[in-house]
Amino acid sequence: MSSIVRRARSSSLPSFLAWRALGFRTICSGGLGIAPSGSPAAASAGTKILESFKEEFEVGSRVVTLETGKIARFANGSVVLGLDETKVLSTVTCAKSDLPRDFLPLTVDYQEKMFAQGLIPNTYMRREGAPKERELLCGRLIDRPIRPLFPSGFYHEVQIMANVLSSDGKQDPDILAANAASTALMLSDVPWGGPIGVIRLGRIGGQIVVNPTMDELNSSDLHLIYACTRDKTLMIDVQAREITEKDLAAALRLAHPEAVKYIDPQIRLAAKAGKQKKEYKLSMLSEKLIEKVTDLAATRIETVFSDPSRGKFERGEALENIGKDVEKVFEEEGDQESLSILPKAVDTVRKKIVRSRMISGGFRVDGRHLDEVRPIYCESHYLPALHGSAIFSRGDTQVLCTITLGAPGNAQSLDSIVGPPKKRFMLHYTFPPFCTDEVGKRLGLNRREVGHGTLAEKALLAVMPPEEDYPYTVRINSEVMASDGSTSMASVCGGSMALMDAGIPLQAHVAGVSVGLVTDVDPLSGEIKDYRIVTDILGLEDHLGDMDFKIAGTRNGVTASQLDIKPAGIPLDIVCEALENARKARLQILDHMEREINSPRNQNGTNSLRLATLKYTNDALRSLIGPMGVLKRKIEEETGARLFVDDGTLTIVAKNQAVMEKAQEKVDYIIGREIVVGGVYKGTVTSIKEYGAFVEFNGGQQGLLHMSELSHEPVSKVSDVLHIGKYITMMCIDTDVRGNIKLSLKALLPKPATCPEKSPVVKEAVSVETSSFGETVARLPSVVEPPPQKSKLAVPAVVIRTAVECDEAEKSSPMDKNAKPKRAATMMKPDRKLKSTASKDEALNSTATEETLDNCGKKPSRKEKQSEKEAEESPSISARKLKIGTEMTAKVHQVRTHGLVLDLGGGIRGMYKFEGDEETDFEIGDTMQVKCTSFSSKGIPVMALVDEEDV
Repeated sequence: MSSIVRRARSSSLPSFLAWRALGFRTICSGGLGIAPSGSPAAASAGTKILESFKEEFEVGSRVVTLETGKIARFANGSVVLGLDETKVLSTVTCAKSDLPRDFLPLTVDYQEKMFAQGLIPNTYMRREGAPKERELLCGRLIDRPIRPLFPSGFYHEVQIMANVLSSDGKQDPDILAANAASTALMLSDVPWGGPIGVIRLGRIGGQIVVNPTMDELNSSDLHLIYACTRDKTLMIDVQAREITEKDLAAALRLAHPEAVKYIDPQIRLAAKAGKQKKEYKLSMLSEKLIEKVTDLAATRIETVFSDPSRGKFERGEALENIGKDVEKVFEEEGDQESLSILPKAVDTVRKKIVRSRMISGGFRVDGRHLDEVRPIYCESHYLPALHGSAIFSRGDTQVLCTITLGAPGNAQSLDSIVGPPKKRFMLHYTFPPFCTDEVGKRLGLNRREVGHGTLAEKALLAVMPPEEDYPYTVRINSEVMASDGSTSMASVCGGSMALMDAGIPLQAHVAGVSVGLVTDVDPLSGEIKDYRIVTDILGLEDHLGDMDFKIAGTRNGVTASQLDIKPAGIPLDIVCEALENARKARLQILDHMEREINSPRNQNGTNSLRLATLKYTNDALRSLIGPMGVLKRKIEEETGARLFVDDGTLTIVAKNQAVMEKAQEKVDYIIGREIVVGGVYKGTVTSIKEYGAFVEFNGGQQGLLHMSELSHEPVSKVSDVLHIGKYITMMCIDTDVRGNIKLSLKALLPKPATCPEKSPVVKEAVSVETSSFGETVARLPSVVEPPPQKSKLAVPAVVIRTAVECDEAEKSSPMDKNAKPKRAATMMKPDRKLKSTASKDEALNSTATEETLDNCGKKPSRKEKQSEKEAEESPSISARKLKIGTEMTAKVHQVRTHGLVLDLGGGIRGMYKFEGDEETDFEIGDTMQVKCTSFSSKGIPVMALVDEEDV
């Protein structure tokens, strides 16, 4: 050896190649060997000697590869399975020591790391943490078909690890990991009864698709995962959209030959690169021990199982006492070896007795028939303060389901390398220790709880409304209150009722039931001689039986299913037969549920969630959020609502309508909404002018509130109604292209009645005709019965436009050439009278004095005329005394194009409008006899000439 070392030191090769000078080759296959002289390895320095084996085959028009020997060479068994660009590594290791136990400690760990898609995790530490729900579910998917194939009595600890090396996002790696785990077990020295094949099927447009991509599954009404040996079924997992039992059975029969295609390549690869199976010690029960326990306890056990009046705990206590008595016998004999496996022996005897009673006479431990469902109790709206709730009991199994609604932003983020990024419908299943009267600790995610909750979630997802019709995020909490078998299917029933109670528009009720199996197997050939299918199994029947087949669906078909078995496979024909038994039981359960609640409950209560989705620009949303989200948090704290901001979308979630309105007011004040004519807004008065007030609202926008829009009653001063800083509610009545916004307060106020109930009877109808300007002319009634009492109305009977408004209307409206005035004036005399004109709209919206309204349009009497005439002859008249019908002498104060401005005395100005082709040769200072016919919207008297014949 010293000569070899000297050779290495005298070599001119660099230090990192010194091993070549010593004649050693690269470390390979876990050993260090001497390279032969003149070998090719010595000639090509740095070349690794790695012997790998590979199998290629085709499944569903896609090429699948199995490769071993290249990586993970120290594992007991390892393989890389590839489909397209997705590759999964599965490894198997087995503990060397055999600790005393009576179960198989099999652990399956599935992991997806973000490097498989070239991403860095978003976590704080930038590395993967605890297993996610999906990883736990994939681990269960691998475990369920593999566990039954380990030999009985093999209790060495086995660990299977599946790691996704790369993913193209098209194929779900879970099926690849299951097949790779089967291959790794075949390559290892662990005793196992495989191989198995696992396949995924979809149905698109009525056609079955093998190994569908993730995009194809989105449009598929069937998602089936099927695992089997060459001739028997091991595991089924179904998510569907109300597929019939007949179609599901046909899909299962198509899946079997496709899954078998994975089996032969595994056998060929194991023949080339697999290890010799090692001889492991099996903890088997001796026939002598079984016979002795049978003699001591069989009769008493059968007596317990023959009494249907015993409940779960009474039955369990009686069986426990029998086990203690048997144990005392062995302790007295000093048989320590038998004592260590005695519980297993007693359980085996129980199993034989229960199975023989079912197969021979069809007797069940609780006295039911094989196809009979336990008594059912349903109650919806159990917790009125919640969004939705329901209790569902079947026998001793009881589940409380509650509904919590949220915004789209409450959806669960799925940090997965495949599938959708978020999930808006969640069902969380909880199995607390008290439901079985046990003491236990509440830890993190439990594989069983995650699996049962996901199955119930799949069952209900098929009947949920689409997201565009119902944008809420929905969470169901299923709390198991008492457990005696099939709590996951009870969660489906309770969840469906709770969803209806929450007012969610489900397409139909969903119910679920668990079907069991008891078989009589030939011990020599392993063939099934006889069997019984058991409907709605108890917890004890699940433990002592061969199958737990959970099937959920509506009256139209299956929405979810899951098959777990204990023996090394069962015939597919028995599985298909169980589908029909489950359908009959499901219809019975649906009858009870529909009698309790058969349609979504109307949600108008104080606890009904409210959701509003508003569209804004991203700049507006940034101003709403504020620096570091300060404004958003402040709104949430002050209102109790929750705000969720997405690209151009703001979603507000409130627990009731009052909170929603309060939150919307806050949002509107900061960023506003799109101004809509007819929309109601709230704002603050910022300034007051003579003609109205300016109001700031809707995120800083300004609108004009004219004094004519303050009230249905006349308002003399704006400050009488408003003041700066007042917070008011108003309606937008108009907008223009320049962005001016007109607001109104009176549009939100109730309109007062035009006259009291005892109104004057009109003797002469109002005549309506068209003026030369294309406007409607309304004439007041000429004869009116006097009212019994004064009217308190404030709305005037007639409105006439101002002179300026008439000028603008005349310019914009063409002259009607055919319309002739009733009378053309040739000269102006004080005793002439012209007819006043008014549009139809002005006649309905005029402003008059309170004295005129008190008469409700009544023409003044002769005495009133005389008193008014005396008032007119006075040098001045007050605006308070001026009313419709008052005659007086007026002077021309100003001559305009379309009319006159008259001096009525006392500083009062009136207006007179020319008619048609009337002569306009008036001069300032001319006097004329006129009478008041109406008032303009600004309170200006509108006058008409008095004819001589009327005097």
